[in-house]
Amino acid sequence: MNKEAYQFNYEVYNSAEELNEQDAWLVNEARDVTSAAYAPYSNFNVAAVAKLVNGEIVAGTNQENASYPAGLCAERVLLSSAATLYPNIAIDTMAISYNNNNGESNHPISPCGICRQSLVEYEERTKHPIRLILSGMEGKVFIIKTAGLLLPLSFGSADLK
Repeated sequence: MNKEAYQFNYEVYNSAEELNEQDAWLVNEARDVTSAAYAPYSNFNVAAVAKLVNGEIVAGTNQENASYPAGLCAERVLLSSAATLYPNIAIDTMAISYNNNNGESNHPISPCGICRQSLVEYEERTKHPIRLILSGMEGKVFIIKTAGLLLPLSFGSADLK
């Protein structure tokens, strides 16, 4: 038997003010866009804002539904919009932020499992890594060089061949 380990490095900033101008803009835009989320049940507004490799900006917010499985996360709303508006154009960087109306929003959050799978599929589809910037409305910011790092041992198209 062999044992293997999985680990990855990511950058940690104390606040968005420490980021370069472009990254800070994306984070602040994601924070602003949380106000467009439809989250009447959880009161947990999430937004994702991405810069595509062609320079275009696309945003998405979570969209809840009284029939809970029918809701959509901000990341998947963004991916769907980007794929429709700009077919085959890769995403360079995506900033994700949230506003918890029931509590604090002072630490980074990470995409859920189905969003991680969707992000990895988008990376595979466009053959380009998606750099993630994770934050709350304030506090620390994490930068992860590729979304695929969040889903080790992922399932992909190669598994279906």
